[in-house]
Amino acid sequence: MTHPLDKVYLALSDETRRNILTQLCKGRSTISALAAPYNMSLAAVSKHVKKLEQAGLVYRQVEGRTHFIYLQAEALAGAYDWVSAYQCFWQQRLDLLASELTQKED
Repeated sequence: MTHPLDKVYLALSDETRRNILTQLCKGRSTISALAAPYNMSLAAVSKHVKKLEQAGLVYRQVEGRTHFIYLQAEALAGAYDWVSAYQCFWQQRLDLLASELTQKED
């Protein structure tokens, strides 16, 4: 069984899908509106949206023939938590660099 975090990072690994999430930060959108900035078919954009759905990053609401796509940012919490665990590592490295640079100035 695949860990949910694997699905999130797989979805985020594609630039088009990251851009779709950025568009959805502004509010709900249709597949047609999401496809507008790209030179690709509605079917191709729909496949990207499907990957985002599988990762739990978006959800779809169907009203008649129109599919509205909504950002579901809660799914990013696990990815954020995982990356944040390395903040201490990077902060220590930056502090060490700052210390080295300060010593060289003296």
